[in-house]
Amino acid sequence: MPDRSQDWFNQAQRDLEFAVQAARSGFHEWACFVAHPAAEKALKALHLRSGQEAWGHLLARLLRELPARINVPPELMESARVLDACYIPSRYPNSYPEGAPYQHYGPRQSEEAIAHARAIVEFVRTQMA
Repeated sequence: MPDRSQDWFNQAQRDLEFAVQAARSGFHEWACFVAHPAAEKALKALHLRSGQEAWGHLLARLLRELPARINVPPELMESARVLDACYIPSRYPNSYPEGAPYQHYGPRQSEEAIAHARAIVEFVRTQMA
């Protein structure tokens, strides 16, 4: 089977770029959502580069299941948890007692989500180098 890890990583970078564009355009809920799959695809790239497949969307689990030789900084696990909390509520109105998701997300939330995703993507970049 060919090594597709770089394809996954390249898409992670593109997703992160889109999250930035979404935030700049005022679509903060989408910026928060897209930050999550950017980190997810980067982590899946690292799993593939390490010779293992990874399934699912929970970033904290994807970090925990990396090979033991990869030292995951504790702050990266916190970044994963923040992004995991964005995965569903940023898209579905029934995640909140009232209001659509876009009414619950603003520049502060999207900046934070993008920063957390960027930290994970950069971590993966250094591990894959």
